[in-house]
Amino acid sequence: QVQLVESGGGLVQTGGSLRLTCVASGYTFTNYPVALGWFRQAPGKEREFVGAISWSSGSASYAESVKGRFIISGDNTNNTMSLQMNSLKPEDTAVYYCAARKSRLITSTAQSYGYWGLGTQVTVSA
Repeated sequence: QVQLVESGGGLVQTGGSLRLTCVASGYTFTNYPVALGWFRQAPGKEREFVGAISWSSGSASYAESVKGRFIISGDNTNNTMSLQMNSLKPEDTAVYYCAARKSRLITSTAQSYGYWGLGTQVTVSA
């Protein structure tokens, strides 16, 4: 069973930066295929894809809305995925979720991920 715990959310001004972290446990990422993703959900909106990384290859994919501003990275030594968010905008305000799927393939579809964290709030003030 995979457990995911996010941290690093908070309040930041427009143009600022935040770094989110997702710590995964219950699964040996180096031995089995896995892709980890970040999703976000703003009040009154559906959950949307932010980006994802294929753990074995390190290749990442991003939503157009964050491309060039957000960077996903992974650390094999402690099963940790990070989301570096730069040039933040008020429209980035949302609860950010870490998700995992037991496949090397990256997908932007939330239903493809079987494991989810509880989320961390990111608020960007104008």
